[in-house]
Amino acid sequence: MTRCLYLAAALVISSSAFAADSPADPYLSAPTGAPIAAPVHPSATPPAPVAAPVAAPVAAPPAATPPPAAGGNPYLQNVPTQKWIGITQTPYGPMMMQIAPPPPYRDYQMNRIIKPEERKRWLQMAMPMMANMMKMDAREAMNYFAIKIKAKPGLSFDEVVESMMLRANQVNLKFVGSNLMWKDFKVVLNDDAAPRIEVYSFCDIAVARDLLRIIPEMAVFLPCRITVMEDADKNIWIMTLDWDVTWLDMAGKDMGITPELRQGAITVREKMDNVMRAAANGEL
Repeated sequence: MTRCLYLAAALVISSSAFAADSPADPYLSAPTGAPIAAPVHPSATPPAPVAAPVAAPVAAPPAATPPPAAGGNPYLQNVPTQKWIGITQTPYGPMMMQIAPPPPYRDYQMNRIIKPEERKRWLQMAMPMMANMMKMDAREAMNYFAIKIKAKPGLSFDEVVESMMLRANQVNLKFVGSNLMWKDFKVVLNDDAAPRIEVYSFCDIAVARDLLRIIPEMAVFLPCRITVMEDADKNIWIMTLDWDVTWLDMAGKDMGITPELRQGAITVREKMDNVMRAAANGEL
């Protein structure tokens, strides 16, 4: 495009220079802007009148897109209508948030089924931090969800497990099952190089009952689990999912959890921490 403009300018300049250096031409003697009359021969037949060109029909402009209905929200196009859920603008962008109390519920009443489209929308909008977490290495991201304690050097794996079981009994955490997955690694997968990894399940049945009465879906997180495993250097670790509910204080909401249940959840976490430390220290 730039080259075309330069070429056009050069042609205009050269034409002007040519006209200035050429002898006077009667065909170019008309004032600037005046129409130039062509010479007429005496015997020439007058030209026939030329019909004015017919303008091409102009297409009608496209119809304007109707504005969104009053109260419509483009961020909720794929989200089922829930009167207690809305969109709030934040420094991180629009976020899907609860804006009113949900409908009343009965004990053990299951919540509605969330479709994949709505779940995806919620992850995109209600949790902007997920965008940053998804850019984090998976090892580092999962590290934020785990509480882990390294066992004292010199303790055997069996001593760690025995200490854990004794302390769980003392603090009234019921042992409800185990998964000795390292044995399956060897027997089923023929993997003799895998370290020893065992998962033990415990439950405070009173807190579990009260929690499930309010949120039946919490069953997917139950029972509480403690993992004892060797790492690549044969160090022994005791780990569990972080059950810290004090983050609700930072959020500024109790999410419908009663003070008694909140305290019960805190007590369970304290018991889990007690059991893990006893195991790590070999407190038989």
